[in-house]
Amino acid sequence: MGRYVVRRLLQMIPVFIGATLLIFLMVNVMGDPIAGLCGDKQCDAATAAQLKKEFGLDKPVWQQYLTYMGNVFTGDFGTAFNGQKVTELMSTAFPVTIRLTVVAIVFEIVIGISLGVVTGLRRGRPVDTSVLLLTLVVISIPTFVTGLLLQLLLGVEWGWIKPSVSTDATFSELIVPGLVLASVSLAYVTRLTRTSIAENRRSDYVRTAVAKGLPRRRVITRHLLRNSLIPVVTFIGTDIGALMGGAIVTERIFNIHGVGYQLYQGILRQNTQTVVGFVTVLVLVFLVANLLVDLLYAVLDPRIRYA
Repeated sequence: MGRYVVRRLLQMIPVFIGATLLIFLMVNVMGDPIAGLCGDKQCDAATAAQLKKEFGLDKPVWQQYLTYMGNVFTGDFGTAFNGQKVTELMSTAFPVTIRLTVVAIVFEIVIGISLGVVTGLRRGRPVDTSVLLLTLVVISIPTFVTGLLLQLLLGVEWGWIKPSVSTDATFSELIVPGLVLASVSLAYVTRLTRTSIAENRRSDYVRTAVAKGLPRRRVITRHLLRNSLIPVVTFIGTDIGALMGGAIVTERIFNIHGVGYQLYQGILRQNTQTVVGFVTVLVLVFLVANLLVDLLYAVLDPRIRYA
């Protein structure tokens, strides 16, 4: 196991470099950041040249990337165009988005897996058909529509929640935004769990457990569910980074100042340092989440061993 972890960590290095290089190149070709910095008025040539020199934009792109990566390994993600350190923006944005992501993941695990187990054990019955139709509807509706409807009904019409989240962004305030963020993923988790449960019910090890006279609950939780969770864990593991990076719409609807909000502001103002810095951290989140998922395989399925 130890050698496998070390090997995976070494494999993450070129993936990280390649992903950050691609992001850096894409962000640098999306527009002229100096034009965005100057606002509606066009900068004169002298001011534009001074700003480019100040932010290192007068150098070739490859040299800018090497300088950026050298600073990243020392914990310096650059400075935004407003003069604020990107690390300061991260210190305020990431805790909020992490809390929002935790709420969304809890909804996925508790509701998604529970509905998947129920429908998988009752495949073809009315409850199975009803849940399948419900998940299809949830997947078909865009997140911004779901978010705006819940904000209008629960926040404006009925007054059950605040229409916008406060700057503290406590867990209680993030329940509805977390549900909106997790809605589509929750539907996929339900369908994945249902399919996996229905397929593994016919496996030999399940028949053997039933023939041995084990209690139904133990057969489901210890044998059937444990082995059926492998594709679900894979999806949830990769979904962690997707939720954090894809929270732009949800955070805009509920006025949450998290990672999505900062990315939106960075793209809108063509602030390359902010965008590249936040996405670099999200790449690390993706890589670590995938490593943890691979290690969980051995916990869920004893037949899997890493050399």
